Amino acid sequence: MRAAKALDERLGAAPFLNRNLRKIFPDHWSFLLGEIALYSFVILLLTGTFLTFWFKPSMAHVIYDGSYAPLKGVGMSQAYASALEISFDVRGGLLIRQMHHWSALLFIGGMMIHALRVFFTGAYRKPRELTWVIGVTMFAIALLEGLTGYSLPDDLLSGAGLRVTEGVLISIPVVGTYLTFWLFGGEYPGEDVISRFYALHVLLIPAILLVLVTIHLVLMWVQKHTQMPGKGRTNRNVVGAPLYPSFAAKTGAFFLFILAVVAGLGTFAQINPVWLYGPYTPADISAGSQPDYYLGFLEGALRLMPAWEINMFGAEQAGTVPLSVVIPAVVPLGIILTAMFAYPFVERRFVRDQGERHVLQRPRNHPHRTALGMTAVVFYGVLWLLGANDELASTFHVSLNAITWAGRVLVIAGPILAYVITYRICLGLQHSDAELLGHGVPSGVIQRMPDGAFTERHTPMNEEIEAHLRGGDRELTPLP
Repeated sequence: MRAAKALDERLGAAPFLNRNLRKIFPDHWSFLLGEIALYSFVILLLTGTFLTFWFKPSMAHVIYDGSYAPLKGVGMSQAYASALEISFDVRGGLLIRQMHHWSALLFIGGMMIHALRVFFTGAYRKPRELTWVIGVTMFAIALLEGLTGYSLPDDLLSGAGLRVTEGVLISIPVVGTYLTFWLFGGEYPGEDVISRFYALHVLLIPAILLVLVTIHLVLMWVQKHTQMPGKGRTNRNVVGAPLYPSFAAKTGAFFLFILAVVAGLGTFAQINPVWLYGPYTPADISAGSQPDYYLGFLEGALRLMPAWEINMFGAEQAGTVPLSVVIPAVVPLGIILTAMFAYPFVERRFVRDQGERHVLQRPRNHPHRTALGMTAVVFYGVLWLLGANDELASTFHVSLNAITWAGRVLVIAGPILAYVITYRICLGLQHSDAELLGHGVPSGVIQRMPDGAFTERHTPMNEEIEAHLRGGDRELTPLP
């Protein structure tokens, strides 16, 4: 107590701590989705730091003489040899390496689900447009972080992904060749790509992500948290529990839960067994090679795209632009990210809503936004699914060409159908809610009217349910 008093006298910390420890956080399960991404990122930093002590980011050729007998005497890069050493010779190395991989998948998956929750509930509206833009930027950078980390072990599977990366880079008109030679340190595969990816993966990109995460959290803290619609919840208050002790205990327990899940997956669920794939050589490739799920949509775009090209300067190779590579590599990701960046500002312009919004909307109460969101989900999902068209053809004994052509149709027709169906579903749910507001909740009790007619008795709903049905700032008109 004396130490706390002395600290307050010198720093004046008591008012600051008192104000911030009493900050109110709303209580709703969907707000935990963002914490999944945050705590997965913390686990990534911790496990990644452990791995840096043993991983050797070098493409120098060595002869393996470690514990894994099937590869003894095989030539490989020092990076792959160190990945084997971490897996078999470092105490706890395989557990930490698998935890690192699982937490990376959970991190990007958590960001995706969190972004969908924010979008469908309108949490990006004023004054949170900048928070949304920072979140989308983090997602784009996280994809690059995943690509660089995926390529580091230099096994046959990661080498196949690196070959695709090289093909995309070199297909870029004018500057593609220069970018490829710079990244790989010469002709593919070069001698420098692993060391350069390592510097990006453990230094530059994590530093950028850490800064963006900090800004994201500070903005959320300053702007106060959004809340789900309900009784007594308005744009001028926050209904919930204080940071300390309620939210601190809950979020601390949730971090331990995420850590336990990742540790359990790292212990019992094998992932990326690099020793089974063998070292990468440019002449080898394996059937069924698939990237991690978050890059599967780019793989699908590459597989669906017809073999188109443009010869700008005749038939010379220097003037050929392979559209079959450039378009899949740039267009799908460009469409998704550009739409995500621009949507809050475009919606505000069309809706003409300039006020601050701190109460969220139910997705059904904004059918156009919800339908557009499902359009993007289906577009992404079709590309992701067709990234495994060879596996689908082999598993279900269907023609590979038939699956590919079906995917080309679905990637256009699927999003259109998703918009129409989702919009109609939202209107139907709105009609159902309006009927409840107008007539009350069916009780299951049948009564006979004086004129002899039979009808079901309805009971008035409580204020909490009514406020939730109205969905924040968008009013429903009760049906008569």
